[in-house]
Amino acid sequence: MGRTIFLTILCLVVILLDIYCYYAITAVFKKWKPTTKIIFKRAWWIINIGLIVGVFCAIYLNLFLTARAIILVAFFLLTASKIVMLPFLLIDDLRRLVIKIFKKNVNKTNEETTASLPGEPISRSSFLVKAGLIAGAVPLSSLSWGIISGAYDYQVRRVTLKLPNLPKAFDGITLAQISDIHSGSFYNKTAVQGGVDLLMAEKPDFVFFTGDLVNNLTSEVKDYQNIFSKVKAPLGVYSVLGNHDYGDYHFGKGTSPAKVKNLQDMIATHKIMGYDLLMNQHRRLKVGGEEIGIVGIENWGMGRFPKYGKMELAMQNTDDLPVKLLLSHDPSHWRGEVLPKYKDVDVAFAGHTHGMQFGVRLKEMQWSPVQYIYKEWAGLYQEQQQQLYVNVGYGFLGYPGRVGILPEITIFTLSRV
Repeated sequence: MGRTIFLTILCLVVILLDIYCYYAITAVFKKWKPTTKIIFKRAWWIINIGLIVGVFCAIYLNLFLTARAIILVAFFLLTASKIVMLPFLLIDDLRRLVIKIFKKNVNKTNEETTASLPGEPISRSSFLVKAGLIAGAVPLSSLSWGIISGAYDYQVRRVTLKLPNLPKAFDGITLAQISDIHSGSFYNKTAVQGGVDLLMAEKPDFVFFTGDLVNNLTSEVKDYQNIFSKVKAPLGVYSVLGNHDYGDYHFGKGTSPAKVKNLQDMIATHKIMGYDLLMNQHRRLKVGGEEIGIVGIENWGMGRFPKYGKMELAMQNTDDLPVKLLLSHDPSHWRGEVLPKYKDVDVAFAGHTHGMQFGVRLKEMQWSPVQYIYKEWAGLYQEQQQQLYVNVGYGFLGYPGRVGILPEITIFTLSRV
């Protein structure tokens, strides 16, 4: 289905939802003054129809990124609230239908009632509609708060990685990981800079960036390139590409000249920022005459995500390395290929899931809807001697906020015991 057809159908469904909710609300609040009714009617339709028009403008016209984000987020928030309200209205309509059928059956069995005039129409339940309005306000308020408070609320998470084969020279060394920057979504340079300052204050010995620098095009990082160029470490900054970095979502799956140029610009941008981009390659990290391996592959994901990664190339000539650390953007790669085929990969580092930017993350437990899609979606996982860490991301995509699953900077301490 084409994008235009899909958007048209979506907007028609939303209009029907708007009509349904509007008449349900006005049916309950009959005692409003005429002027209040007129104000509500005009405001309701100006806002809702305006947002639908705005969605098409945001997608098909070259609007400023901030304007586009405001329109799409407002549309998302209001639609989500009406969807939450919908079950209450449907229950009310079902209640009214049952009462109507019951009255009709009673009338048929009662001759006196049959001869009588029709009674008053069955009114809507004020309780159910108001309960629906309150329920609809919950996602509206929480998601709005997630934009105001959660989008740039960077959290430093500390993890000890126990590696029995770790050379002595590396014992106690610190590694930082960030992932999923998605610079095309940012709208607050000061806050983004604050996150980088927080990272650099940790003074890591080396840094991993596990992909998705942009949403669609390399040009999106232009305004933030100088900020992320400040991510430095004595032993280097190593990076890989994520599924959004290839331009697939803008140019399609082919190899048009524009798409090739976009990827070349992406590779050049990593170099300009001082990131050592690993594209199915490895590096030997040396400290005190001892070595470990840093392996980085291009995106490899299960299902619909591209499989550009070639582990067989990246792992060549690494047999002598006592520890191998793998950068692979998509955590599904760990279970899909690493565990069954590459038993000598000690730890894999991934991102990609964002923790769906919504959920609960505590020391004792964590939950997000994304766990029904990805078995490994946030934090540290282990099977036998192999480990995987999934970083929930530095930036955001789509919804410009986070509720419960806050942006993450991970600091690892490498340990022999």
